[in-house]
Amino acid sequence: MHKRSLGLSLVGSLAIIVGACGTAATPTPSSSQAASQPAASASAPAASGSDAAPSASTSAMKPIKVGVVTDVGQLEDKSFNQSSNEGAKAAATESGGSHEVIVTKAISDYAANIQTLIDADFDVIVTVGFLIGTDTAKAAKANPDVKFVGVDQGVCVDEAGAPDGTFACKGDAATLLPNYQGIVFAEAQPGYLAGIVAGSISKSGTIGAVGGTNVPAVVNYWRGYENGAKSIKSDIKVLYQETDPDPSKGFNDQSKGKTIANQFLSQGADVIFQIAGLTGQGALEAVCAKDGAYGIGVDVDQAVSLPTLSKCIVTSAEKKLVDTVKAVVLSVASDTFKAGTVPYNAASDPQAIGLSAYHDNAALITPEIQAKLDAALAALKDGSLDPCAPIKCTVAGS
Repeated sequence: MHKRSLGLSLVGSLAIIVGACGTAATPTPSSSQAASQPAASASAPAASGSDAAPSASTSAMKPIKVGVVTDVGQLEDKSFNQSSNEGAKAAATESGGSHEVIVTKAISDYAANIQTLIDADFDVIVTVGFLIGTDTAKAAKANPDVKFVGVDQGVCVDEAGAPDGTFACKGDAATLLPNYQGIVFAEAQPGYLAGIVAGSISKSGTIGAVGGTNVPAVVNYWRGYENGAKSIKSDIKVLYQETDPDPSKGFNDQSKGKTIANQFLSQGADVIFQIAGLTGQGALEAVCAKDGAYGIGVDVDQAVSLPTLSKCIVTSAEKKLVDTVKAVVLSVASDTFKAGTVPYNAASDPQAIGLSAYHDNAALITPEIQAKLDAALAALKDGSLDPCAPIKCTVAGS
């Protein structure tokens, strides 16, 4: 999810390293050290199913030059940016190619950061986050010889293949932009499973969720969480607040995340789901400081990526970002790339979403709770359970 500071490094023969989705001016040179630090791998889903994401064939592999443009924030967010980058880096390594990353400082830098990689003759450019989707589509249309992979981006174009701001999506994206795959995850599904956990272990009857910015991934996680919790306790109270409409602030303000979580805790919430990148880390810190309160992480297994907070993180609602991004990038190296919007969900083979392991809090998940999780996951796989019902996955008040 979405979002998350490092400077851009253009040293010598193009060592590029920059920060997630922000609004900066022209990138300035800096050190390239932290951009290549590995993200923690996600653990196997506690709710059963495979722990890997769809994998690409690696036959007839060719070396590829892979570039990443992150979302606003920072690379080491222990979540969305970091995991997407690690997947791209792993693919480049496996193909025998190379990898660089530009960390976006500001939304206004999206197009320029993408163009930097185009000008440097990268074979594959991975862009991270919903908000960079329009600039990615424009770049894909203008550069048909470059493959583009958009994480959390549904590809919506008009009949001419241009980004469609009306979201009518009348153009066939796979035909008009055959060099662009938009990876979309069914966030409401792991959100629903996380809600079952929260509804089951809450003693107060009040739980919460801290969101970053109003983007689809955040809303989907939140609404799935609410529906999952209400499937356990129909009268459960679900507190929710987003941090800031500016993604550079919404996903990067640990202090604000802690403040919101403390407000929820003061209102009786005893389980809080973070959907806010680094802001959410602050929320989890507040939870861990409160006796009898538990947190739920997002995107990756945050009991692993945030080990100092593992004592209170029951599980995490996961998108298998590392494995999925790696597989899609490798599909370029093996000439099996698929264009258009490609969904990854509980029915993907292997499964692309789920819950992380329970680690030190395994005793909280009784056999009865696990049975409910297993049944829900099976229903999500066969399509008989809609995680966006009865409350639709739309913004508050709509």
